[in-house]
Amino acid sequence: MTAPQAARRSRPRLRAALTVGACAAVLGAFGAAAPVQGAEAARPSAATADVSPLAGADLPFVSQEAEDADHNGTVIGPDHTQGTVASEASGRQAVRIASGQHVEFTLDEPANAITVVYSLQDGASGTLSVYAEGQRLDQRLDVTSRYAYFDAPWIAGSKTHHFFNHGRLLLGQDLAAGDTVTLRVDPGDTAGDYTIDSVDFEQVAAPASPPPGALDVTSLGADPSGQADSTQAFVQAVAQGRGGTVWIPPGTYRVEQPLYVENVTLRGAGNWHSIVRSSRFINQGQSPGDVHLADFAVVGDVTQRVDSDPDNAVNGSLGPGSSVSGLWLQRLKVGLWMTGTNDGLVVEDNRIVDMAADGLNLNGNADDITVRNNYVRNTGDDALAMWSLPQINRDATFDSNTVIQPNLANGIAIYGGENISVTNNHVQDTNALGSGIAISNQAFLQPFFPLAGTITVHGNTLVRTGAMNPNWNHPMSALRVDPYNHPIEADVRITDTTVIDSPWSAFQFVSGGGTGLAADRVTIDGATVRNVGTVVFQAETTGSATISGVTATGVGVTGVYNCPYPTGIAPMRLDDGGGNSGWDGEWTDCSTWPQPGDTPGEPDPDRNLAAGRPVTVTSHTDVHSGPNAVDGNASTYWESANHSFPETLTVDLGAPTEVGRVVLKLPPPAAWETRSQTITIRGGDQPGSLTDLVASRLYTFDPARGNEVAQTLPGSTEVRYLHLVFTANTGWPAGQLAELEAYAS
Repeated sequence: MTAPQAARRSRPRLRAALTVGACAAVLGAFGAAAPVQGAEAARPSAATADVSPLAGADLPFVSQEAEDADHNGTVIGPDHTQGTVASEASGRQAVRIASGQHVEFTLDEPANAITVVYSLQDGASGTLSVYAEGQRLDQRLDVTSRYAYFDAPWIAGSKTHHFFNHGRLLLGQDLAAGDTVTLRVDPGDTAGDYTIDSVDFEQVAAPASPPPGALDVTSLGADPSGQADSTQAFVQAVAQGRGGTVWIPPGTYRVEQPLYVENVTLRGAGNWHSIVRSSRFINQGQSPGDVHLADFAVVGDVTQRVDSDPDNAVNGSLGPGSSVSGLWLQRLKVGLWMTGTNDGLVVEDNRIVDMAADGLNLNGNADDITVRNNYVRNTGDDALAMWSLPQINRDATFDSNTVIQPNLANGIAIYGGENISVTNNHVQDTNALGSGIAISNQAFLQPFFPLAGTITVHGNTLVRTGAMNPNWNHPMSALRVDPYNHPIEADVRITDTTVIDSPWSAFQFVSGGGTGLAADRVTIDGATVRNVGTVVFQAETTGSATISGVTATGVGVTGVYNCPYPTGIAPMRLDDGGGNSGWDGEWTDCSTWPQPGDTPGEPDPDRNLAAGRPVTVTSHTDVHSGPNAVDGNASTYWESANHSFPETLTVDLGAPTEVGRVVLKLPPPAAWETRSQTITIRGGDQPGSLTDLVASRLYTFDPARGNEVAQTLPGSTEVRYLHLVFTANTGWPAGQLAELEAYAS
C-alpha cells in the first residue's frame, strides 16, 4: 500500500470496495503436523487496485476506508500479526484519532445514515461526535468496547481478538454525493483513543407499512420504547398469527425469553427501524416449517463466547420451506445456528456482524438450501459454514456473499456434503486459523458424511486471505482443500478464481489430521493470482489435481511447495492441463517452510531450524502447549503437568539436519525469576532410537542474562528429532520452556 497521506480519494461503494486489487475443531492441532514453518515477514501490498468488482453481494451502502479519507490521525498497519488491532481491520489498516482529531469522508452517493466500524481500548465506552457538512449533529454516536476483547483459551492457538464493533446512526438529514461527514473527538467524547476502520454510508428508506391483515405486536402489549419486556406479547403474536404475518412496527423491543415459531411470518418495517433486543430470539428443536423472518434487526448483549449457550438469533430448526431475509444481526454468539430439518431454506440479503462465533452454520438435514447476497463481517469463527452431520447435506448453494474479517477460522467453510456450490463470493482479510474458502472432510462429530458428488467452487474472489496457523505452525492458503479425516473422493471443481494479495499462498492441499489422506479428483481451471507472499500451490499431502489456466504475477518465492506429510507418502501430483504461466519453480528444501522474501531453494543459513516445527510433549497445562516453545514469542511458553517428572518435549526438524547449537529460553526477565532446570538433550533420526547429545545437567535461567542459555552440541551432529528430557525445576514443579532454538553453527 502507498504511504499514508493526510488526504486521500475515497474508495468506491462497498461492492466496488471489494475489488481485485471452528468450528472450534478446525482450530485444533494438526496432529503430528506438516513439515513446514512460518513467521511474520514481508507481505504483499495491502491495497487493492481500482478495478471493477468481481464477486460478492450487491449491497445497499457505500463503504469507505478511514485510511483513504481526509484525516489528521495516525494510520496503523498494515499488519497480519494475530492479536493486533490492525490485523483485524479491513485492508489491515485503520486510523487512530484522539482528542481534537478527526476523519472526514466525502460521499460518493447520497446517504442519510452511517455505520462506523471502530475499536476502543479495553474497558472504554462513551460517544464520538459526528458532523454533516461541517455542522455537528445533536446526537453523538454511542461507542463501547463491551463487545470486544474476546478470549477463547479452549481453542488452541487463539489470542485475544474481536477488537472492532459496528455503531449505527441515522443522520436526520439527506446528504448528497460530494457532501462531507466527519468523525471528530470533541470535548465530552471521553472514550480515549478511537480507531476508525471504515464507514458505511447508506440511504435508508422510510419505515415500511404493515401488510394487510398483519397482527401488530403492540396490539398485544409489546413496548416499542424498549423499557418493558415484550416477550409475552411476541409469544402470543406468533401463536395467534400462524398462517399469517406478525408485524413488528418501528421501535425497540426487549425479548428476554426465546420464541417457538411455526407457519408464520415475522416482518418488520426495515432493519434500521424495527429492532429486537434479544440474545436468544428463536430457540427450538424442530418446526413444521414455513417460517419467514424479514426486515428487522436482532441485537444481542453477548459479551463472551460460551459454546454451550444458545446465544443466537436463531438456534435450531425453522423447518422446511422457510426463509430469513433483510435482517440485521449483531452482538450474538452465532447469527443463525441451524440444526434439524431446514430443507429449502433461503437466507438472503442479511447483514451479520460482530458475532462471537459463526455468522451462519448449517448442521445436517439441510437439502436445497440457498445462502445468497449476505454481508458477514467480524465473526469469531467461520463466517458461513456447513457441517454435514448428523445427516448429509445435499445441493446447498452459497452464492454472491461478501465476507470480511472472520476471526479464528474461515470465510466460507464446507465440511462434507453432496453436490455443494460455492459461487461468486467475495472474501477478504481473514485473520488467524483460517482460509478464505475451505473445502474439507474434517469430521467434528459423528456421524459425519464426507464430500460426495460434485463440489463446485466457481467465480470467487479472495483478497488478503489465508493466515499463519499457530497450531500447525505454518500458513493456510487463500483456498484450502483438506482431506482432514477422510480422503477426498468427490469431484472438486475450482474454476475462475481470483486470488489477490494473499499473505502466504493461493491454493493448498493438506490433510489436516496429519495422516496424509489423499486429495484426488480435484481440478483447478482458470485462476488469476496476483501477489502471494510465498508460493502459488502449497501441497502437503498426497493425491492428484489437474491445473489449467492459472496465471500468476507477483509470486513471493516460487511456484510450488510440494512436501507431503507424513514424509513416507507420495507427493501431490499436479498435472499440467495447459494455459498456466507465472508459477514455474519449486521449493526444494522440505525441512523448512519458505518465508516471504526467501530465494527459491536457498533458505537463510543462519535461520532457527526449530522455528515453527512440529512439537510433541508428554503433557501440558492449560493453554501452555508444546507449540508455544517454537512460535518465536518468548512471552508464550510450554509447561508440563505439575509433579510428574520426567517430562519431555520433542521437535521434528523434518529431515536429518546438522545442528551445532541450541538456545533455551524462558519468558522475559520482568515476569520470571531465576530458576534452574535439569535437562538432557537427545537426538536422532527416529523417535525410537535417540541418543544423548548432552548428558543430564543443570541449566540456570537468570533474569540478569535474559533468562536464556546456550548449549553447543558435539561437532557434525545431524539429527531430525531434538528431544529434551526435564527431570527437575527449582522454580516450579514442572518442565517449562518459552523457546527452543536450533542453529547449524
